[in-house]
Amino acid sequence: MFDPVLLRSFVAVADTLSFTRASTLLGISQPTVSQQVRKLEKAAGRVLIARDTRAVTLTDNGSAMLGFARNILAAHDEAASYFLGSAMRGRLRFGAADDLALTHLPQVLRDFRQLYPQINLELTVGQSGALSRRLAAGQFDLVYVKQELGRGEGRLVRRERLVWVAHRSLRLEPDAPVPLILYQAPSLSRDVALHALEDAGRTWRITCNTREVSGALAALRAGIGIAVLPRVLIPDDLVEVTGTFELPRLVEVDFVLLSNPQSTPGAVEALANTIHAAAR
Repeated sequence: MFDPVLLRSFVAVADTLSFTRASTLLGISQPTVSQQVRKLEKAAGRVLIARDTRAVTLTDNGSAMLGFARNILAAHDEAASYFLGSAMRGRLRFGAADDLALTHLPQVLRDFRQLYPQINLELTVGQSGALSRRLAAGQFDLVYVKQELGRGEGRLVRRERLVWVAHRSLRLEPDAPVPLILYQAPSLSRDVALHALEDAGRTWRITCNTREVSGALAALRAGIGIAVLPRVLIPDDLVEVTGTFELPRLVEVDFVLLSNPQSTPGAVEALANTIHAAAR
Protein backbone atom coordinates (compact mmCIF):
# COMPACT_ATOMS: atom_id res chain seq x y z
CA MET A 1 0.00 0.00 0.00
CA PHE A 2 2.77 2.44 0.90
CA ASP A 3 5.67 2.91 -1.51
CA PRO A 4 9.05 2.52 0.30
CA VAL A 5 10.41 5.46 -1.70
CA LEU A 6 7.71 7.71 -0.27
CA LEU A 7 8.25 6.30 3.21
CA ARG A 8 12.00 7.02 3.06
CA SER A 9 11.37 10.64 2.17
CA PHE A 10 8.83 10.96 4.98
CA VAL A 11 11.21 9.40 7.54
CA ALA A 12 14.02 11.70 6.42
CA VAL A 13 11.80 14.76 6.95
CA ALA A 14 10.61 13.41 10.31
CA ASP A 15 14.19 12.77 11.47
CA THR A 16 15.55 16.16 10.38
CA LEU A 17 12.37 18.27 10.74
CA SER A 18 13.49 19.99 7.56
CA PHE A 19 12.67 19.43 3.91
CA THR A 20 15.99 21.02 2.95
CA ARG A 21 18.10 18.76 5.18
CA ALA A 22 16.03 15.74 4.12
CA SER A 23 16.74 16.46 0.45
CA THR A 24 20.47 16.70 1.20
CA LEU A 25 20.32 13.46 3.17
CA LEU A 26 18.52 11.62 0.36
CA GLY A 27 20.45 13.20 -2.49
CA ILE A 28 17.32 14.47 -4.26
CA SER A 29 15.79 17.91 -4.73
CA GLN A 30 13.62 19.57 -2.09
CA PRO A 31 10.59 19.79 -4.43
CA THR A 32 10.86 16.03 -5.01
CA VAL A 33 10.86 15.39 -1.25
CA SER A 34 7.81 17.62 -0.81
CA GLN A 35 6.03 15.87 -3.68
CA GLN A 36 6.75 12.42 -2.26
CA VAL A 37 5.48 13.40 1.19
CA ARG A 38 2.28 14.77 -0.36
CA LYS A 39 1.82 11.51 -2.28
CA LEU A 40 2.20 9.56 0.97
CA GLU A 41 -0.34 11.82 2.67
CA LYS A 42 -2.74 11.22 -0.21
CA ALA A 43 -2.24 7.46 0.02
CA ALA A 44 -2.81 7.55 3.78
CA GLY A 45 -5.74 9.94 3.56
CA ARG A 46 -4.25 11.94 6.44
CA VAL A 47 -2.12 15.04 6.97
CA LEU A 48 1.19 13.76 8.31
CA ILE A 49 3.34 16.90 8.47
CA ALA A 50 2.32 20.38 9.61
CA ARG A 51 4.21 23.02 7.65
CA ASP A 52 4.52 26.76 8.34
CA THR A 53 7.14 29.43 7.75
CA ARG A 54 8.91 28.71 11.04
CA ALA A 55 8.94 24.97 11.63
CA VAL A 56 8.13 21.49 10.36
CA THR A 57 6.32 19.24 12.85
CA LEU A 58 4.60 15.88 12.78
CA THR A 59 0.86 15.67 13.30
CA ASP A 60 -0.54 12.93 15.53
CA ASN A 61 -1.14 10.88 12.40
CA GLY A 62 2.41 11.65 11.30
CA SER A 63 3.82 10.29 14.56
CA ALA A 64 1.80 7.12 14.07
CA MET A 65 2.94 6.81 10.46
CA LEU A 66 6.59 7.23 11.51
CA GLY A 67 6.45 4.05 13.57
CA PHE A 68 4.78 2.11 10.76
CA ALA A 69 7.22 3.54 8.21
CA ARG A 70 10.28 2.46 10.18
CA ASN A 71 8.90 -1.08 10.54
CA ILE A 72 7.99 -1.32 6.86
CA LEU A 73 11.39 -0.04 5.73
CA ALA A 74 13.19 -2.36 8.15
CA ALA A 75 11.31 -5.35 6.73
CA HIS A 76 11.95 -4.14 3.20
CA ASP A 77 15.67 -3.72 3.86
CA GLU A 78 15.90 -7.08 5.60
CA ALA A 79 14.30 -8.80 2.62
CA ALA A 80 16.61 -6.98 0.21
CA SER A 81 19.61 -7.94 2.34
CA TYR A 82 18.57 -11.58 2.39
CA PHE A 83 18.08 -11.91 -1.35
CA LEU A 84 20.80 -9.55 -2.55
CA GLY A 85 23.37 -9.90 0.20
CA SER A 86 25.17 -12.94 -1.12
CA ALA A 87 25.49 -11.30 -4.54
CA MET A 88 26.90 -7.99 -3.26
CA ARG A 89 30.68 -7.87 -3.19
CA GLY A 90 33.55 -5.40 -3.05
CA ARG A 91 35.50 -3.34 -0.53
CA LEU A 92 33.92 -1.13 2.13
CA ARG A 93 36.14 1.25 4.13
CA PHE A 94 34.27 2.09 7.33
CA GLY A 95 35.30 4.40 10.17
CA ALA A 96 33.62 4.59 13.59
CA ALA A 97 34.17 6.91 16.53
CA ASP A 98 35.81 4.85 19.25
CA ASP A 99 33.20 5.60 21.91
CA LEU A 100 30.38 4.62 19.54
CA ALA A 101 32.12 1.27 19.14
CA LEU A 102 31.18 0.61 22.79
CA THR A 103 27.50 0.27 21.92
CA HIS A 104 25.65 -2.11 19.62
CA LEU A 105 28.12 -1.56 16.77
CA PRO A 106 30.23 -4.76 17.16
CA GLN A 107 27.10 -6.93 16.93
CA VAL A 108 25.86 -4.89 13.96
CA LEU A 109 29.13 -5.47 12.13
CA ARG A 110 29.03 -9.20 12.86
CA ASP A 111 25.49 -9.36 11.49
CA PHE A 112 26.50 -7.33 8.45
CA ARG A 113 29.38 -9.67 7.63
CA GLN A 114 27.02 -12.66 7.81
CA LEU A 115 24.54 -10.98 5.47
CA TYR A 116 27.22 -9.77 3.04
CA PRO A 117 30.06 -12.31 3.17
CA GLN A 118 31.51 -11.13 -0.16
CA ILE A 119 32.06 -7.57 1.05
CA ASN A 120 35.56 -6.92 2.39
CA LEU A 121 34.82 -4.67 5.38
CA GLU A 122 37.80 -2.60 6.56
CA LEU A 123 37.16 -1.02 9.98
CA THR A 124 39.05 1.97 11.41
CA VAL A 125 38.30 3.27 14.92
CA GLY A 126 39.27 6.83 15.86
CA GLN A 127 38.01 10.25 16.89
CA SER A 128 35.06 11.80 15.07
CA GLY A 129 36.90 14.85 13.74
CA ALA A 130 39.78 12.87 12.30
CA LEU A 131 37.43 10.35 10.68
CA SER A 132 35.35 13.10 9.08
CA ARG A 133 38.46 14.74 7.64
CA ARG A 134 39.68 11.45 6.23
CA LEU A 135 36.25 10.83 4.68
CA ALA A 136 36.46 14.21 2.96
CA ALA A 137 39.89 13.20 1.65
CA GLY A 138 38.38 10.07 0.10
CA GLN A 139 39.95 7.59 2.52
CA PHE A 140 36.62 6.15 3.73
CA ASP A 141 33.33 5.12 2.14
CA LEU A 142 31.26 5.60 5.32
CA VAL A 143 31.89 6.92 8.83
CA TYR A 144 29.79 6.81 12.01
CA VAL A 145 30.61 9.87 14.12
CA LYS A 146 29.35 12.44 16.63
CA GLN A 147 28.41 15.96 15.51
CA GLU A 148 27.19 19.17 17.06
CA LEU A 149 23.42 19.21 17.55
CA GLY A 150 21.46 20.06 14.40
CA ARG A 151 24.48 20.46 12.14
CA GLY A 152 22.41 18.68 9.51
CA GLU A 153 25.16 16.77 7.74
CA GLY A 154 24.74 13.10 6.92
CA ARG A 155 22.09 10.68 8.08
CA LEU A 156 20.92 11.08 11.65
CA VAL A 157 21.01 7.79 13.58
CA ARG A 158 20.15 9.05 17.05
CA ARG A 159 20.45 12.07 19.34
CA GLU A 160 21.89 11.80 22.84
CA ARG A 161 22.79 14.18 25.67
CA LEU A 162 26.38 14.48 26.82
CA VAL A 163 26.76 14.00 30.59
CA TRP A 164 29.46 14.11 33.25
CA VAL A 165 30.64 10.63 34.23
CA ALA A 166 32.89 9.33 37.02
CA HIS A 167 33.58 6.30 39.21
CA ARG A 168 31.38 5.90 42.27
CA SER A 169 34.40 6.31 44.52
CA LEU A 170 35.27 9.82 43.30
CA ARG A 171 34.87 12.62 45.83
CA LEU A 172 34.97 16.32 45.00
CA GLU A 173 34.86 19.29 47.37
CA PRO A 174 32.38 22.01 46.31
CA ASP A 175 35.06 24.66 45.69
CA ALA A 176 37.74 22.35 44.29
CA PRO A 177 38.74 22.52 40.61
CA VAL A 178 36.94 19.88 38.56
CA PRO A 179 39.42 17.08 37.65
CA LEU A 180 38.96 16.45 33.93
CA ILE A 181 39.66 13.43 31.77
CA LEU A 182 39.66 14.75 28.21
CA TYR A 183 40.30 13.66 24.67
CA GLN A 184 43.18 15.50 23.06
CA ALA A 185 42.18 18.41 20.84
CA PRO A 186 40.43 18.68 18.49
CA SER A 187 37.54 16.96 20.26
CA LEU A 188 33.82 17.74 20.44
CA SER A 189 33.41 16.44 24.01
CA ARG A 190 36.53 18.35 25.13
CA ASP A 191 35.18 21.63 23.73
CA VAL A 192 31.76 21.04 25.28
CA ALA A 193 33.25 20.30 28.72
CA LEU A 194 35.56 23.31 28.83
CA HIS A 195 33.01 25.79 27.49
CA ALA A 196 30.34 24.57 29.93
CA LEU A 197 32.65 24.92 32.95
CA GLU A 198 33.87 28.34 31.85
CA ASP A 199 30.31 29.58 31.29
CA ALA A 200 29.37 28.28 34.75
CA GLY A 201 32.38 29.94 36.39
CA ARG A 202 33.82 26.61 37.57
CA THR A 203 37.57 26.08 37.77
CA TRP A 204 39.10 22.91 36.39
CA ARG A 205 42.34 20.98 35.96
CA ILE A 206 43.21 18.25 33.47
CA THR A 207 44.17 14.97 35.12
CA CYS A 208 44.31 12.88 31.93
CA ASN A 209 44.72 13.60 28.21
CA THR A 210 43.91 10.66 25.96
CA ARG A 211 43.33 9.89 22.29
CA GLU A 212 41.17 6.81 22.85
CA VAL A 213 38.08 5.89 24.81
CA SER A 214 39.99 3.01 26.41
CA GLY A 215 42.33 5.53 28.03
CA ALA A 216 39.42 7.64 29.26
CA LEU A 217 37.68 4.60 30.76
CA ALA A 218 40.87 3.44 32.47
CA ALA A 219 41.32 6.88 34.04
CA LEU A 220 37.66 6.99 35.10
CA ARG A 221 37.88 3.56 36.72
CA ALA A 222 41.04 4.66 38.54
CA GLY A 223 38.99 7.47 40.09
CA ILE A 224 41.27 10.28 38.96
CA GLY A 225 38.68 12.49 37.33
CA ILE A 226 35.46 13.19 35.47
CA ALA A 227 34.83 12.72 31.75
CA VAL A 228 32.12 13.67 29.29
CA LEU A 229 30.30 10.83 27.51
CA PRO A 230 26.99 10.46 25.71
CA ARG A 231 24.49 9.17 28.29
CA VAL A 232 23.82 6.01 26.26
CA LEU A 233 27.51 5.05 26.42
CA ILE A 234 27.97 5.01 30.21
CA PRO A 235 29.41 1.60 31.26
CA ASP A 236 27.70 -0.21 34.13
CA ASP A 237 30.57 0.42 36.57
CA LEU A 238 30.48 4.21 36.08
CA VAL A 239 27.81 6.76 36.99
CA GLU A 240 26.52 10.13 35.87
CA VAL A 241 27.60 12.83 38.34
CA THR A 242 26.03 15.98 36.88
CA GLY A 243 23.76 16.49 39.88
CA THR A 244 26.13 14.95 42.43
CA PHE A 245 28.79 17.61 41.93
CA GLU A 246 26.45 20.39 40.70
CA LEU A 247 28.05 20.44 37.28
CA PRO A 248 26.50 22.39 34.39
CA ARG A 249 24.02 20.62 32.13
CA LEU A 250 25.58 19.71 28.80
CA VAL A 251 24.27 19.80 25.25
CA GLU A 252 22.94 17.02 23.06
CA VAL A 253 24.95 15.63 20.16
CA ASP A 254 23.96 13.83 16.99
CA PHE A 255 25.23 10.39 16.03
CA VAL A 256 25.38 10.49 12.23
CA LEU A 257 26.48 8.48 9.23
CA LEU A 258 28.49 10.37 6.62
CA SER A 259 29.12 8.77 3.25
CA ASN A 260 31.53 9.39 0.40
CA PRO A 261 29.55 10.38 -2.71
CA GLN A 262 32.26 8.85 -4.89
CA SER A 263 31.87 5.39 -3.33
CA THR A 264 29.78 2.57 -4.77
CA PRO A 265 26.36 3.15 -3.14
CA GLY A 266 25.15 -0.44 -2.70
CA ALA A 267 27.45 -1.59 0.09
CA VAL A 268 27.45 1.84 1.75
CA GLU A 269 23.67 1.97 1.87
CA ALA A 270 23.44 -1.60 3.12
CA LEU A 271 25.71 -0.91 6.12
CA ALA A 272 24.06 2.45 6.82
CA ASN A 273 20.63 0.81 6.88
CA THR A 274 21.89 -1.95 9.18
CA ILE A 275 23.31 0.54 11.68
CA HIS A 276 20.25 2.76 11.55
CA ALA A 277 17.84 -0.11 12.09
CA ALA A 278 19.82 -1.47 15.04
CA ALA A 279 19.86 1.92 16.79
CA ARG A 280 16.07 2.32 16.89
